[in-house]
Amino acid sequence: MSTPHLRIAPSILSADFARLGEEVRAIEAAGADLVHFDVMDNHYVPNLTIGPLVCEAIRPHVKIGIDVHLMVEPVDSLIPLFAKAGANIITFHPEASRHVDRTLQLIRDHGCQAGLVLNPATPVQVLDHVWDKLDMVLLMSVNPGFGGQKFIPSTLGKLRTIRAAINAHVARGGQPIALEVDGGVKVDNIADIVRAGADTCVAGSAVFGAPDAGGGYHGVMKALRAEAAKA
Repeated sequence: MSTPHLRIAPSILSADFARLGEEVRAIEAAGADLVHFDVMDNHYVPNLTIGPLVCEAIRPHVKIGIDVHLMVEPVDSLIPLFAKAGANIITFHPEASRHVDRTLQLIRDHGCQAGLVLNPATPVQVLDHVWDKLDMVLLMSVNPGFGGQKFIPSTLGKLRTIRAAINAHVARGGQPIALEVDGGVKVDNIADIVRAGADTCVAGSAVFGAPDAGGGYHGVMKALRAEAAKA
C-alpha cells in the first residue's frame, strides 16, 4: 500500500525526565521527525504523567513538531493549554469526548493539527463521519497507560483497513491524513507496520533504551529507518 515518507516520533514517556531538554535535543539530532508527548491523567488510563507546563518547557529545545497524545477525560479544557504551550498536533480518544466533532474542531481552531486515537478494541467506524476534520489517525498497538508493552499483532489488519480508507478519502479529493502507530514499535517489527500502511511510528523504549554500544539514539534511528525501508 502506498504511504508517504516515514516519520519517527520518539515518545518521551521513556526518556530520562531529569534531563528532558537534553533528551529531546538528542533525539532531534539523531533524526527524529516529531517529539511524542504522552499525557495521562490516572482517570482515563491507569497512570499519571505530564502536562502543559512540561510541553512549554521543552518547546524551546527543539525545532521539530510536538505530537501531543491526550489520554485524559474530559479533553476539551486541556486543548487550549497545550496549543498555547507549543503543541503542533493534538490527538485524543473518542471515548473521552462527548462531542468528537466539536473537539476536533476545537483543536483546529487553536491552530493545531487534530487527530483521533483508536484503542485496540475501538472500531474503525468511529472515523466515518469526521474524515474532513482529521489530520491524523493514531492507532494504539497496545492498551494505553504504560510504556514498554508488547505489540498486539491484530493491529496490522486494522492498519491495512484504515490505510485503505485514508487512500480512498484522498482519492475523493480529501485532505492528507497521517496514520500513526503507537505501542511496541521496534526494529524487528517496524517493516511489517510500515508495510501495513503506517507513515508515522511512535517508538519509546526502543529509542530511549538504545545501548551506547549500538550507536545510541543515532544507531537505533538508523536501524529503524533501514528496516522500515525494506517494506
